[in-house]
Amino acid sequence: MGRSRLAGIALVIAFAMTACSRGTDSIVVGAMYPTHGGQGPGGLEEYRGVELAAQLANVRGGVDGRRVRLELVPADSADAVPQAMDTLMRRGARVVLGSYGSTMSAVAARVAARRKVVFWETGAVGLLPQVRSGHVFRVPPTGETLGRVAVEFVHGVYLPRAKSTAAIRYGVAYVDDVYGRSVGTGAIDAIRRTGAAPAAFAYDARTANFTSLARRIRQAGVNMLVVGAYLDDGVALRRALVRERVPLVANIGTSSSYCMPEFGRRLGADAVGVFASDKPDGDAVPAKVLRPDAAAALRWAQHTYRGRFGSEMPAPALAGFAGAWALFHDVLPSAHDTSVSGIVDAARRANAPTGALPNGSGLAFGGSRAGASENLRAASVIWEWVAPNRRAIVWPPGFASRDIAVGLR
Repeated sequence: MGRSRLAGIALVIAFAMTACSRGTDSIVVGAMYPTHGGQGPGGLEEYRGVELAAQLANVRGGVDGRRVRLELVPADSADAVPQAMDTLMRRGARVVLGSYGSTMSAVAARVAARRKVVFWETGAVGLLPQVRSGHVFRVPPTGETLGRVAVEFVHGVYLPRAKSTAAIRYGVAYVDDVYGRSVGTGAIDAIRRTGAAPAAFAYDARTANFTSLARRIRQAGVNMLVVGAYLDDGVALRRALVRERVPLVANIGTSSSYCMPEFGRRLGADAVGVFASDKPDGDAVPAKVLRPDAAAALRWAQHTYRGRFGSEMPAPALAGFAGAWALFHDVLPSAHDTSVSGIVDAARRANAPTGALPNGSGLAFGGSRAGASENLRAASVIWEWVAPNRRAIVWPPGFASRDIAVGLR
């Protein structure tokens, strides 16, 4: 019998086991992601990763013999979040995974604090509200981290190699919402630590005139620009920067635009040399950075995702898989029970080394000024668009598939 048929039979058995789990002792885990609208594609991908993690946990025997029963209630906007979380709680969920979108995440954090349920963020990076309940945990890097890492890479790695003779004038352009402000805050703080005074450009993605914004950036003398944008406004701003001939030595963006394959497809040659600070894709995590169990989990997820959807795992799917795997593999099995207090206590005690999660992260939560518990060992990487419609990880060295290629010319 061929390998592909064996894999197909294994997949059918796994699906059957998951379906039968509703009739056995199980742990109800809520999932709340956008599945339609502007953030639907990314939210659906992140949820697919969560599904894979639940399936793998069940294939391996569940959590202490109890199967994970995943319940999805879509939330396509921030307004839909309270009702979605209430529905999941009525279905028995004491922990809710979400949410891909930073605007949804901010509302979910407030609801979790009020309703005394655990909210487990697998993908969104934006600022969270001042909640002190201790019920909110974020596994991926924050927007502040991505903005900070972007500046540290450009300042400490790229500029010394570029050997530019131009005096560096830093600028930060960001969409004025919870996501953009998070990236902007991290970048601005990091720039100030270099001794420089950045020029800041906050904008409304719905009403911004990007030609005017690009001219303001040029007039301010900016030649090193960090951008916190969504896809449409990120593409529009990049096009305007090129059209207005803004003389940038470096241009680096973050997770919701500059790293996305669609960013490269829309811009073609105008994306070449642009960097992105983000999470890795499922096919971009080298086995050498992973612990053996995480490497095995990633291989299983890559194979299963490829067989089911016909492509490699994108970054949102890997984030969902790794974030949910942290819950199913590292937290729930160590909880004294699956009450809210039991899950919270186990999460606070989590101490997985770097490389223990399938995306290269570790797991150790610490407080933040927003009041949520942030993963202090979340992994992030630097991508570069090295040719039209082609990108590669160029930093850090353990993740890099190639050296820095060209930079902007």
